[in-house]
Amino acid sequence: MKNVTETTSSDPAAAGVPALGPNHAERTTRARVARLILEHGPISASALGQRLGLTPAAVRRHLETLLAEEMIEERRSRPQSRRGRGRPAKLFAITDAGRSAFVHAYDDLAANALRFLADKLGEEAVVEFALRQVGDLEARYGASIRAVPPQQRVRALAEALSTDGYAASASTAPAGGQQLCQHHCPVAHVAARFPQLCEAETAAFGRLLGVPVQRLATIAHGDGICTTHVTSRELTEKPDKTDKFDKQESGGTSV
Repeated sequence: MKNVTETTSSDPAAAGVPALGPNHAERTTRARVARLILEHGPISASALGQRLGLTPAAVRRHLETLLAEEMIEERRSRPQSRRGRGRPAKLFAITDAGRSAFVHAYDDLAANALRFLADKLGEEAVVEFALRQVGDLEARYGASIRAVPPQQRVRALAEALSTDGYAASASTAPAGGQQLCQHHCPVAHVAARFPQLCEAETAAFGRLLGVPVQRLATIAHGDGICTTHVTSRELTEKPDKTDKFDKQESGGTSV
């Protein structure tokens, strides 16, 4: 599931950037540099300086510190044409560690917002919010999952989740069926307080895959991985004769 909410504060604590500088002003500026890289990277040092009104020396100082803390990484731009000469421009992009620092900074705000929603409108409002969140997930994933054969849909779902930062994988389950694992959860701390988020996500997986699923473990509850068991499609499909027999037994008419 995606982040519940975000903040645009430039304060380093709100941005999730560690207190790296010798004073508050340094930390605040460094947080602004990191946030700009997060939102607009890969980006060059000169572009950062122009956007933030910093001298080249100041930009370089902040970049060196962020690189040392592995919050950002260097990349090289691809030349636009063969006519260009010289070395490729150096660009800076956020790392997974840097992105996680920002994500976790939103946890308390998101949890407080959901708590306020529950206090004012009841737990049903939290459930409705969770359903709306996974509704977006279903809309984005649905077409790509339906486009592949049924036996490949768990893997397609894992790939879609990985694109959204869940580091997901699919494998054959030991007792039959398949297993969907999510090695990262951007909202784990919030989901620990509001399990409705996990419950809505699990139900969405079942609808996307068209078979029963069962959540076996979650990062939100202290497990290392979110694990979902996906029932084998063969177990859910009855032969035609059995299906007709069941309809007759229940008083229905066979076709």
